[in-house]
Amino acid sequence: MQASATPPDELDALRAAALPAIAGADSAALEELRVGLMGKQGKLTALLKSLGAMDPEARKSAGAAINVLKAEITEALTARRAVLDAAALEAQLAAERIDVTQPPRPEPSGAIHPLSRTQDELTAIFGAMGFAIKDGPDIENDWNNFSALNIPGHHPARAMMDTFYLTGGEVLRTHTSPVQIRTMLEQPPPIRIIVPGRTFRSDHDATHSPMFHQCEGLVIGEGITLGHLKGCLQDFLSAFFQVPNLPVRLRSSYFPFTEPSMEVDIGWNKKTGEIGGGADWLEIGGSGMVHPNVLANCGIDPRQYQGFAFGVGLERITMLKHGIADLRLFYESDIRWLRHYGVSPLSPATLHEGF
Repeated sequence: MQASATPPDELDALRAAALPAIAGADSAALEELRVGLMGKQGKLTALLKSLGAMDPEARKSAGAAINVLKAEITEALTARRAVLDAAALEAQLAAERIDVTQPPRPEPSGAIHPLSRTQDELTAIFGAMGFAIKDGPDIENDWNNFSALNIPGHHPARAMMDTFYLTGGEVLRTHTSPVQIRTMLEQPPPIRIIVPGRTFRSDHDATHSPMFHQCEGLVIGEGITLGHLKGCLQDFLSAFFQVPNLPVRLRSSYFPFTEPSMEVDIGWNKKTGEIGGGADWLEIGGSGMVHPNVLANCGIDPRQYQGFAFGVGLERITMLKHGIADLRLFYESDIRWLRHYGVSPLSPATLHEGF
């Protein structure tokens, strides 16, 4: 004998009990409700199994009603699960939150290397004096590095410079003077430039390094004299060492590319190391009037134009300014040394600081 259709009251009672329970269930209770309603032994599952015992007409109407209830319960379970998952995620995010607005663990701040600082200071000083900044390659040809500077192949200055020779006749530049040659070949006078950059010679001790830095200056124009050279150096050295009216003298010397040639000395105290104090003199660089042969080699008429050039070692003037005794310390990457002698990145080199 076939069973009759499921009474509507039974489905309504199940709906009235299940949907509110699902809406207020927590995660564990929701799973219990799902199993109790739709598991193998669940109430809805039992109702669906009972369909097989019904006559066709009753099965059709009862099956439709049970499936409607099943869809409602499935939708309610899915919606409640989404709400509970979202709440769990919010709670997890709140518990694991990292406040990125808080400062990091205290770490020592970085610093500008004293050599970079010196170059910035030179740029500020000479920029205020109307000099342009020029740069050139580290690998140079023989003409730019030697011959154009009035240094022929047999000249002892080539040996004096302890040059690194490369295959193909090129060299690692021994000074930044090749950039002066390049500039004079590229543009007509008047010329007013400084050339800071790396140079290379095969020396290595407390006061010499295979790689070091120079800054050279060049001025070409009409009526240029030694007086202009000394005035320029006086202003630069006084500003860099921050010693007003720093004693500066030009002492006769020899360089192949200048005539006359002058060593540049500044006043200092040999006992205390004070720049500008005492009655002693300290050599600081080389200078002179550009040799007429150099001007002619670059296509500049030495009968119309004259000029002066000078050069200083950046490591040398940095060591003097900051009291650094050993050149090798500049390249040992000791963070303690850098923190002591370095400068804050937020403190740019400007003339407002006294340069």
